[in-house]
Amino acid sequence: MTGDVTFPFSAVVDQDDLGLALCLSVVSPAIGGVLVRGEKGTAKSTMVRALASVLPPVTVVDGCRFSCTPTAPDPSCPDVAAHAGTATERPVRLVELPVGAAEDRVTGSLHLDRLVSSREVAFEPGLLATAHRGLLYVDEVNLLPDHLVDTLLDAAAMGRARVEREGVSVTHAAAFVLVGTMNPEEGELRPQLLDRFGLAVDVVASREPASRVEVMRRRLAYEADPASFAASYESADGAVAERIAKAQALLPSVVLDDESLTAIATICAAYDVDGLRGDLVMARAAVAHAAWCGRTSVDNDDIRVAARLALPHRRRRNPFDTGDSADSLDDLLDEHAPPEPDDDPDPDLDPDPDGGPDGGFETVAEQPPQPPELPADSPVEEVAQQPSRNQESPRTREAAGTPYRARLLRLDTVGAGLSGRRSRAITSVGRQLRAVPLDHPSGTGFSATGTLLAAARIGELGPDALRRSVREGKEGNLVVFVVDTSGSMGAAKRVREVKTAVVSLLLDAYQRRDRVAVVTFGGDAAAVALPPTAGVDRAERMLSEVPTGGRTPLAEGLATAADLVRREQVRDPRRRPLVVLLTDGRATAGPHALARARAVADAIAARGTSWIVVDAEDPRAVVRLGLARELAVRLGADHLPLGDIAAPTLAGIVKGKVA
Repeated sequence: MTGDVTFPFSAVVDQDDLGLALCLSVVSPAIGGVLVRGEKGTAKSTMVRALASVLPPVTVVDGCRFSCTPTAPDPSCPDVAAHAGTATERPVRLVELPVGAAEDRVTGSLHLDRLVSSREVAFEPGLLATAHRGLLYVDEVNLLPDHLVDTLLDAAAMGRARVEREGVSVTHAAAFVLVGTMNPEEGELRPQLLDRFGLAVDVVASREPASRVEVMRRRLAYEADPASFAASYESADGAVAERIAKAQALLPSVVLDDESLTAIATICAAYDVDGLRGDLVMARAAVAHAAWCGRTSVDNDDIRVAARLALPHRRRRNPFDTGDSADSLDDLLDEHAPPEPDDDPDPDLDPDPDGGPDGGFETVAEQPPQPPELPADSPVEEVAQQPSRNQESPRTREAAGTPYRARLLRLDTVGAGLSGRRSRAITSVGRQLRAVPLDHPSGTGFSATGTLLAAARIGELGPDALRRSVREGKEGNLVVFVVDTSGSMGAAKRVREVKTAVVSLLLDAYQRRDRVAVVTFGGDAAAVALPPTAGVDRAERMLSEVPTGGRTPLAEGLATAADLVRREQVRDPRRRPLVVLLTDGRATAGPHALARARAVADAIAARGTSWIVVDAEDPRAVVRLGLARELAVRLGADHLPLGDIAAPTLAGIVKGKVA
């Protein structure tokens, strides 16, 4: 957006699937919204923001903060007294929800002072009320706390929002189209939340030079003169708006016969879709597509389109699978529905078929990893910035075994309180521990019991008696696995055991919504194989591709892990870290390698980070050096033999150490 002029919806080219999914979701809001996944610079946000400009205006009650319809106002609306006012027409709203929004900002809040002093329920609307009969857009929805995503999806599905505070409740209409965008590189949504989105579209930038040229041409023309550029697409946007309005009017007349219902159920069952939500969404999408095409009955083309938009993200799969299979869905559609027609059923979606994707974002080439930045005069800094050698030792690749169920890794002490599913923490949700004054930094919400008790002590039920709750819930943690993949680890079986343990713990972290990272070292270098992320779907494949063998750059591995933890603590100071080092303690990369590793370990110990050393030295060796145990002492870490790396033992060690 430049100034007040939005980039035109019809000017975004080469994103037909995204455009169609957005249009279908506003034709039939019951579909449940759209999730847009893709790399940066693929016009995700641009197209979503442009959608509001092509939607028909809405008629609302003037003075109603909840946008009630004049002909059928919500009887439970908090602004029911304003419903006698006149009707007014306004454009559809696009409400953007920031990732860091507080829960009260999303759902609304009660005025505690008026509730206590006059017993009047005074409600301040939140973003859900503002978005009623419009669009609610969440950029980077995968970074939104899970309880907020649940709240949004529940409201989008039910069409109503309910706010409850200590026995006082307010209900209002909240029917909106939820659109979320995300970059999968920054972490995936949990499968339960992913399934709640009606449609999902994966967008990618075109690799065709002609399309990329059109990207630059359109974007530069828009930036040079936004008003003139928008005017050149006014008729095309008008055509899209007219088609949406006609489809909305036609939607109630579309017939979905039993044959189509059977085809939908057969495809969903054969595609191994979890639950029945996929069947319902696919049926609604097929009806919406028929209305979009101007038909009053659903045909096989509608079913094909609905399947491609509603099913791929719902297929039951392991979190470490490489992705959804488009080929298997195509095979099912070929089996249960006739081939697609040759002509394009949606010519109005892209008024310029020769154009490319929207150039609203620049695509910047990825830069090579930079050397770690650590405090001056630190042994860690010396090693981290030391250039790697070019002498490559023979290395092989060893895959991890089948992951096993890992026990809960949990901190014993109560943390600062980032939303998660692992350790005890002071959070905004959970069980109430005590009541505190309004200005207490840990207080959230309203504590009716605490307020009444304070009023009894003070002798007056006034503002000084108001109390908030301190609640205990769950937090997430940062767990960094540092894996020795050098030849000193011994047989391939031993490396396989280590990788299997890491993958098992990563799977547990995925399910509990921790942030995890993996550092590997072997040959002549250390690398962050998996940067800190909440999505670990690539972890198993990544560990399988890491070569094993060669020399042991232990100092580089320690320094890389320490630098990663330091940077993450600056970025996210409330998330407590734990580093799990799996090694035999040897250091063979370069002269004085062991001395350098000891110096780095001493520097790390002074920082107070919690470490665990899992000893991978072969217990059957005739001569055992005990280097991993010595390293654990230097780090101030607990020591665990690799033979005891079974999940219950490792989980117990972690639980005790991170306190």
